[in-house]
Amino acid sequence: MIDVNQINQEFEKASAVAFLQWALKNFPASKIALASSFGAEDVVLIDMLVRLEPRVRVFTLDTGRLNEETYEVMDRVRSKYKVRVESYFPDAKKVEELERGKGFYSFRESVENRKECCGIRKVEPLRRALKGLEAWITGLRREQAVTRAGVHKIEVDEANGGLFKLNPLADWTQGDVWSYIRKNGVPYNKLHDLGVPSIGCAPCTRAVKPGEDIRAGRWWWEDPGHKECGLHVGKKET
Repeated sequence: MIDVNQINQEFEKASAVAFLQWALKNFPASKIALASSFGAEDVVLIDMLVRLEPRVRVFTLDTGRLNEETYEVMDRVRSKYKVRVESYFPDAKKVEELERGKGFYSFRESVENRKECCGIRKVEPLRRALKGLEAWITGLRREQAVTRAGVHKIEVDEANGGLFKLNPLADWTQGDVWSYIRKNGVPYNKLHDLGVPSIGCAPCTRAVKPGEDIRAGRWWWEDPGHKECGLHVGKKET
């Protein structure tokens, strides 16, 4: 039985690779997967994981509104690492109903509307992607935002049925991420070179200005305390 508190104490100061080694040893290959949006953190994790287990499962949520640069890095990753990327799409009927009823930019009108769009395009597909898994891996880092400051290396994801949520890079800085990318020649999203540190759907992502938080370019019209799409919240917040 996995003791979350014990594992967090044991691996808080350990390397991300050591934590991933533990994860791959404790969860069957078919029961653990990386959720990747192909941002800087996620490509780092793909590089690490493939070195440890070439058959690692990687899935992505294709919302239908991603940047072209995101699709390009997906393809570069597939080519370099020979990894199969499992794409999950939103329910077409729900997207049609949303756009016909509220237009194409309803998410900019209110937090409620934005969460509705994220729920259709991200949260529901994630639940399908996680079905049958015992653990999922994310690129969450504490430094990314106020909403992520309390992230642990391992958590119980009550919002998704109690499976384990693993955050190997929780204690990494942005400098750590880019040092790894450059040292290991990891393919990355070219939007990062244009001042976009956090990349989501195209209409909800912009470059950040000097001195801004690294997630300031996500849903920039909202208060920072609301800036989660619903993939990374506790059960009471969904």
